[in-house]
Amino acid sequence: MPDNGDLRDVESTPLQDTGVRVFAVPPAEGAGPGEIMQGFLEALTSDDPEYDTARKYLTSEAASAWRPERSTTVLANGPSITTDCVPGGREETNSATCVLTGTQVATVDAQQAYRPAGGPYRRKLHLTKNPENGQWRIDGLPDGVVMGKSDFQRNYRSVDKYYYASGTAVGATGQPAAVADPVFVRSKVDPMTQMVRSLLKGPTAWLGTVVRSSFPAGTALQKGVSGLAPDDQNKVTVPLNLKASRVAARTCSEMATQVLFTLRNLAPTLESVELRGAGGDRLCELNEEHAESAAWLGSARSPEYLYFLDGKRRLVRMPMRSTGTGAVAVPGPFGDGGRQLQSAAVSRDERTAAGVGNGGRSLYVSSLASGGSLGDPVLTSAGASPADRLTTPSWDARGDLWVADRDPHRPRLFVLEEGASEPEPVAVPHLSGRIEDARVAGDGVRIALVVAKGGKRSLFLGRIRRGGGDGQETAVDGLRSAAPDLEQVSAVSWAGGSRLLVVGQEQGGVQQMRYVQIDGSALDGPAPGALPGVKAIAASEDERAPLVAYSEDGVVRLPSGTQWQKIDKEGTAPVYPG
Repeated sequence: MPDNGDLRDVESTPLQDTGVRVFAVPPAEGAGPGEIMQGFLEALTSDDPEYDTARKYLTSEAASAWRPERSTTVLANGPSITTDCVPGGREETNSATCVLTGTQVATVDAQQAYRPAGGPYRRKLHLTKNPENGQWRIDGLPDGVVMGKSDFQRNYRSVDKYYYASGTAVGATGQPAAVADPVFVRSKVDPMTQMVRSLLKGPTAWLGTVVRSSFPAGTALQKGVSGLAPDDQNKVTVPLNLKASRVAARTCSEMATQVLFTLRNLAPTLESVELRGAGGDRLCELNEEHAESAAWLGSARSPEYLYFLDGKRRLVRMPMRSTGTGAVAVPGPFGDGGRQLQSAAVSRDERTAAGVGNGGRSLYVSSLASGGSLGDPVLTSAGASPADRLTTPSWDARGDLWVADRDPHRPRLFVLEEGASEPEPVAVPHLSGRIEDARVAGDGVRIALVVAKGGKRSLFLGRIRRGGGDGQETAVDGLRSAAPDLEQVSAVSWAGGSRLLVVGQEQGGVQQMRYVQIDGSALDGPAPGALPGVKAIAASEDERAPLVAYSEDGVVRLPSGTQWQKIDKEGTAPVYPG
């Protein structure tokens, strides 16, 4: 460090986009069928917005008919051309057929929804030779694009768009609950405009039956809109085809909130959104603070405390941001040691708790306030052993309590409305196996289930259909595998709007802890640090909260950027609110 001399201004260097960009190369003069195919496949992995260069490898008729946006097929190692595409070795032949093969990993559909896939991939493409200029071009091909996994990861990124849980209100203010709907967009092709268009088109098919959008039907961006980006005030202006007279103030606030929550995935510093109508009139403007008041968003709600059971089987708590290891008993009957608890869950407003005691037989609900009484159990299991009785309960943001009974003679999933009503059995059609754990998302429309069958414990995601006043029962349907490569899932927790933290084992492997995207796609970034003998985990939808686990060392915590730290050697069953 210099200790003398003058001060001089240093001009700042503009931030550079360090991402690698790939530019497509048009077909070479006189290229043969094999070269045309190879060039076309490489052009599909470029950052060309409309695939204009890729279309140059097609005949004019095929270029007009081809719809690349219909789907993206992801292969393990990219497509292989299994024939040399030589037209039978006879130069006078003016047509050829090439076969693309590979092993499927996933597909992205026209709604940009990702779905894992397996099995062989095989497609035929037909080429023809123009008799006038002698150039080979593709004249027969399926819609969509195909590429290898590494190219897909470079070209696409997962982004959550947001809708509202149907028929769900949170708290006394009646806030709608925001629900994350992950989709994949091309990361270097005007991603903000892509995401707004995707948001306006509506939710993906799997989620669409349990969520709603505040945008009126037919809402779209004005013609020619592109390049949406924050200005120097960190505000995005979105021109819509709506007339101001069609949009009420509250509806407009909900619309702007959907846009803000969605685009904040791409621009974390985004502070406000302005919606403009068809005539250029301002419909409404909404900043981050008002957005979080307009809708309930789990990732924006920081838990006040971390909870676990101490050596006396009491429910204790410590401040979430505490760097110490001291915990104190919660107010009320769960903290006085009168019941030997096996597990517990705290409501998301941290005013009520549910505890499973009596060897897993009985579920109790009580206020977290001094002077409260426990009362009789609200649900009792007849299972013969603790492993055949009640699971750890789970709360959603509207205050409903979820728990499964593992009694082999009558396994069922229950919901208790606002944690106080009679337990209502929840139908789970097409469930094959017994529910070993159930973790409901804060939005109340998605639930993660650990299901045991044939010696395996698999993780499934389901959507919740609420029972109405017409006699319909609450049900969980649309079950889909969330971690198909894990055969022994031992613990799970929600860790964001669209991801889960899972502890499990692959076939013949060792226990591992990793994040899982709810659509089955791979997540960027490292997994949590290794921890032996994990029996339970707790993560928060607020990703700033440290991970907590119950392992061979008791209750331990993983603050960001550090190693696992011991909190309580005798502690068990850690949970965040939820």
